[in-house]
Amino acid sequence: MKRLYWISTFIFLLLISAGCTKDIETPATIAKTPDSDYRNTFEGLNLGMLWDFEFYLPEADKRWVTLWVERYEEGEKESEPVTQLSYGMGPKEVEEGQLGLGIISPHLEEPSVFLYAPGSSQSPRKMTEGFKPEFPSAWGYAIGEEKVELKLGETMVLGGYRQSSTEGSIQVQDFQSKESIEEMIKEDHTMLLLKIKIEERTDAK
Repeated sequence: MKRLYWISTFIFLLLISAGCTKDIETPATIAKTPDSDYRNTFEGLNLGMLWDFEFYLPEADKRWVTLWVERYEEGEKESEPVTQLSYGMGPKEVEEGQLGLGIISPHLEEPSVFLYAPGSSQSPRKMTEGFKPEFPSAWGYAIGEEKVELKLGETMVLGGYRQSSTEGSIQVQDFQSKESIEEMIKEDHTMLLLKIKIEERTDAK
């Protein structure tokens, strides 16, 4: 009788454990891939700059992803994004693959820009405002070497591009620091920020 009690208790605990495990959601993640074939090919052809990431999205059939680029001029944010890619609620439960931003011919008066993600991408489109070739520039990733968890409803900065407000040299800044980003927005002539946000959706609106 005692043996039966312990077996029943053990099975009960297993069922509870299984239920709790099922309730734990696998998070969406992103990791920078600066040495990916995408980026090596892009830069090898001297096309411009490419921010490339490995993106993993569970429950993709219930998620909506927005990827966009904000622009700041002399500390002021422009009212509309430079470009934006929104997609989601696809047929697959899991989406994974490359995600990123490309800027073609940044030295021209009208460079082209495009965004891409697993199962979704844009054709390159010309920027209404280019960059000033006489000003020094810098660009980089806003996440470190480790894979990063993306939380639902939260906006994350993935990378940035900046041009100094003066000719000559440009001060080194850290795109991974919120304080540094705020300082760059305030001090630099031009600032671009690549951002991402994932939301839960139950309809196609």
